[in-house]
Order: sequence, then structure tokens, then C-alpha cells
Amino acid sequence: MSFSQLQADAVSILAAWPAPDEALAAERDRYLSHLSTHHGAMSRDGGPDHFTCGGLVFDPTLEQVALVLHGKAKLWLQPGGHFEADDSSLAAAAAREVVEETGLPVDADRAELVDLHHHQLSAAFGRCRSHLDLRFAFVLDAPAPIVVSAELDAAQWWPVDALPEPTDPDLAGIVRRVRDQLRPGRPSESAGARSRS
Repeated sequence: MSFSQLQADAVSILAAWPAPDEALAAERDRYLSHLSTHHGAMSRDGGPDHFTCGGLVFDPTLEQVALVLHGKAKLWLQPGGHFEADDSSLAAAAAREVVEETGLPVDADRAELVDLHHHQLSAAFGRCRSHLDLRFAFVLDAPAPIVVSAELDAAQWWPVDALPEPTDPDLAGIVRRVRDQLRPGRPSESAGARSRS
């Protein structure tokens, strides 16, 4: 896909996404508004406020989540990064970032959009002023070790109920919500909850 195709994909997925609460529904609407007025929004070169993707990766028990120690932010966060013009879908971009940073065998075809997080950035990020993050959930079929990328200080599995410090203050609540959302027996998903590849 090109960046313009990724942008069209983002509009389609977000417009159909059944946000789990009112706050995320409002954030979804802000994301759609940004996409309608910023035509280079999927590229890091498209403007200081642009879209990124991330992956919340859970082990098969849904009790462990994979986090990386982000060098610029100096925080433990979910794997993620910028879109590339050759990404075949939003979920494929998130899966690529997970594989690059952790080596974990995630499946883009089974990814689910679960969270939106617009956050401001420090001067360490250069011209990037803020990221409008699209976060996908991945659940592994079998336990797997993390292989730390050379670009990271650290990456490892953490108990969902005992995340490391320092981290983003919102992350613990997001991880627990997504874990509960993914547990067997949850209500059936509405159309558009899973990404389209």
C-alpha cells in the first residue's frame, strides 16, 4: 500500500470501530477529523502530528504482556512505531513493529484494534510533536521468548497486573481492559472490531 491507501484504510477501520467507551468514541472522532484534514497523516514526514501503530502482545494465558524499554521516552511501552509505505495494512504495520522489536511470532490476520492513544512528545523526538497511536492486540498461540532488538535497551514479558516502572500512566489500565476484552466468553464482537487486512 501507499501512504494514501493506508490513510483510506485507517478511515474505513476507524469509522466502523465500535469503541468500548465514550472517551474512546470521542478519540475515534478526533482521529477521523485529523485524517480528513491532514492528507499526509500516515507518514512521519507528513507533519509533526502523525499516526503510529503499536501492538499489545499477550501470551496464551492473557496474563503476560510484552513490553519494550523505549530509548527516547525512557519508559516501558508496547512495541510500535511509524508506518512504512510498503505496509500492506494497519495491522500488518503493527505486526511488523512487534516482530522487529521483540521477534515474537504475531499474526496480523488475527489482530484486533483495541485502543487509540494520542500523546504529546518530548524534544527528544525531534520534529515529531505528537503521535496518534493505533494499538492492535495480538495473542500468541504458544509461549515464546522475546528476542531483544539491537535498537532497544530491553524487552521482556511482564505480568498484566504488575507492569514495570517507569511506564505511561495510562498503560496499566489499558492493558487490563484489553486483557479482559480478549478473555473467552466475552460478548460477540461487532462488525469492524477486527482489522481488515
